[in-house]
Amino acid sequence: MGSFLCFSVIVALLVLQPCLAKKVYIVHMKNHQIPSSFATHHDWYNAQLQSLSSSTTSDESSLLYSYDTAYSGFAASLDPHEAELLRQSDDVVGVYEDTVYTLHTTRTPEFLGLNNDLGLWAGHSPQELNNAAQDVVIGVLDTGVWPESKSYNDFGMPDVPSRWKGECESGPDFDPKVHCNKKLIGARFFSKGYQMSASGSFTNQPRQPESPRDQDGHGTHTSSTAAGAPVANASLLGYASGVARGMAPRARVATYKVCWPTGCFGSDILAGMERAILDGVDVLSLSLGGGSGPYYRDTIAIGAFSAMEKGIVVSCSAGNSGPAKGSLANTAPWIMTVGAGTIDRDFPAFATLGNGKKITGVSLYSGKGMGKKAVPLVYSTDSSASLCLAGSLDPKMVRGKIVLCDRGTNARVEKGLVVKEAGGVGMIIANTAESGEELVADSHLLPAVAVGRKLGDFIRQYVKSEKNPAAVLSFGGTVVNVKPSPVVAAFSSRGPNTVTPQILKPDVIGPGVNILAAWSEAIGPTGLEKDTRRTKFNIMSGTSMSCPHISGLAALLKAAHPEWSPSAIKSALMTTAYVRDTTNSPLRDAEGGQLSTPFAHGSGHVDPHKALSPGLIYDITPEDYIKFLCSLDYELNHIQAIVKRPNVTCAKKFADPGQINYPSFSVLFGKSRVVRYTRAVTNVGAAGSVYEVTIDAPPSVTVTVKPSKLVFKRVGERLRYTVTFVSKKGVDMMRKSAFGSISWNNAQNQVRSPVSYSWSQLLD
Repeated sequence: MGSFLCFSVIVALLVLQPCLAKKVYIVHMKNHQIPSSFATHHDWYNAQLQSLSSSTTSDESSLLYSYDTAYSGFAASLDPHEAELLRQSDDVVGVYEDTVYTLHTTRTPEFLGLNNDLGLWAGHSPQELNNAAQDVVIGVLDTGVWPESKSYNDFGMPDVPSRWKGECESGPDFDPKVHCNKKLIGARFFSKGYQMSASGSFTNQPRQPESPRDQDGHGTHTSSTAAGAPVANASLLGYASGVARGMAPRARVATYKVCWPTGCFGSDILAGMERAILDGVDVLSLSLGGGSGPYYRDTIAIGAFSAMEKGIVVSCSAGNSGPAKGSLANTAPWIMTVGAGTIDRDFPAFATLGNGKKITGVSLYSGKGMGKKAVPLVYSTDSSASLCLAGSLDPKMVRGKIVLCDRGTNARVEKGLVVKEAGGVGMIIANTAESGEELVADSHLLPAVAVGRKLGDFIRQYVKSEKNPAAVLSFGGTVVNVKPSPVVAAFSSRGPNTVTPQILKPDVIGPGVNILAAWSEAIGPTGLEKDTRRTKFNIMSGTSMSCPHISGLAALLKAAHPEWSPSAIKSALMTTAYVRDTTNSPLRDAEGGQLSTPFAHGSGHVDPHKALSPGLIYDITPEDYIKFLCSLDYELNHIQAIVKRPNVTCAKKFADPGQINYPSFSVLFGKSRVVRYTRAVTNVGAAGSVYEVTIDAPPSVTVTVKPSKLVFKRVGERLRYTVTFVSKKGVDMMRKSAFGSISWNNAQNQVRSPVSYSWSQLLD
């Protein structure tokens, strides 16, 4: 967090002025209590700040943002004493220090089956669906946009929808008349939280121009993944060449720059979400997140609730903290939480050892190769040097050699720079147990190959046992139709959901490894300051990349079914997701290669074809979400913080959070061996549809569903069913989890819900 640091020199100069640490706080107000003497909430907030008796500076400049739509309250620059005074006010629910969120850093249309023939959608052609998507606006909260990219070409697009209230803001390097068009219809920036932090931290961080322009690349990559126009002959320095296009190539894009060099500040994110809702976006895409905590303290969850109420689908990345359990961000049930998997494209590279053994890995190195002559290979047993951390390598040991580096701690591309600056001529990055066999390709600054843990261990042993270890590196370009795919990425954050264990998260996985998309020409493909290369496209990995895939698919579903609610769209993507890979085997996890579970892949990998016609949907209303919040035993003030209604009561609430009509199940066995949930499904298929249930349960649990057959007389009919889960006697499942599924099937559709089971105590 940015704060004014009190140096003794300053204190000596300003003996009479106490040096109080100023920070940004988000103040949650009881907005319904605004006195009639104030014309606007903004005026009221200013008066609140000016009433702080201890402050000599509480004025208009202290107030950074006023929120009315995404939140009830404001963001302000305060010292701790002022924050405490506000907490004591009867008009204030809570005062929270601003949170810093982090970014969760084109083969995918083909891999998802979106290349040419989308198949018939309710009797309409793919062209008609794409045309319908022209009325859909995807709002992307990220690092901004590089508007010159061909991915934002508006050729053939009709006029901007008349309902659109957004705009493009100007900056020293951004001219709305030149840089926005019928494709890129909105570009705004929100920097007050960042500026307060940057001005108070005395860092040497270069100040970015205040404009929507993307100096980082991440925002351009995510927005073009969601809705980029088709661009022929796209590649990263020759890798992954072909046509690059977004998931909804005819949808409109509006970007909201809320992320800056030091992170994405909650105050700026809230301001961006508020503006996006008021502008009229249909889908909100956020490839960022922080830690997990109660929903009333979660900036993104609160803003997303307001968006959901307005009919906006909110898609967020799960995080890159896998394979650790319980590492998910963005866990609120009204958010689509997206994990990452691989696609069927790879970039093979090879390390041929001095003993003739050829090791296969991956790389996006595009410079001159090493030739065919082997050079010495070195590996340090010192922990810092083995990780190739900055300043850890001895040039005398490294010069003219290939360095073996363990993966972890610092960025993979940074390891390459460390090796290069120490005089090394090549690098092998070897996975450790944490990343298992997952391979992520990078555009390194020197010849480099990444290998999995088993081959990494083989090379480590070779270096230790061989008298004169040596290797030569070579590069194999791009290959497609790699099997098996998808595989769940080891970095993808995992469940269980630590905020609400009764809600299974993530919801789905999408393509998130080695994804080609548009890039900012302000920065090299590695993102390193010393990378002077420039490219119009880049290949990146992370749940940041999988999230906009789902945002784009949500836009297509919104175009196909404009009457569907956000929860209906989410349900369609979840219940039609698949859990078998291209070899028809159950999905595998890159961490160790074992079978994946719903804690890693949620409902499975999205299938856009099937999601267009899911047969049945699980719908959830805003009132249902309020009943869910009431079941969490939050204080009423805290629930009002999320739903922003003064008259909210908990007269109606679920006995258990898992009773909400969610498309998946997370069953917790506590004091009782029996858990019973009722769900309701709505027929969005043909009249007269009949579904029969199929149950897949682990040996430790008995599952019964009543009724076992659902007969829908008409379209739009809603029928209920009840599931009873019984943990068998004497089964010791403490500290373990088990998984299964419940599917409603007929000849046309399989409507599948994953089920996770957890035991908090040994049951008799």
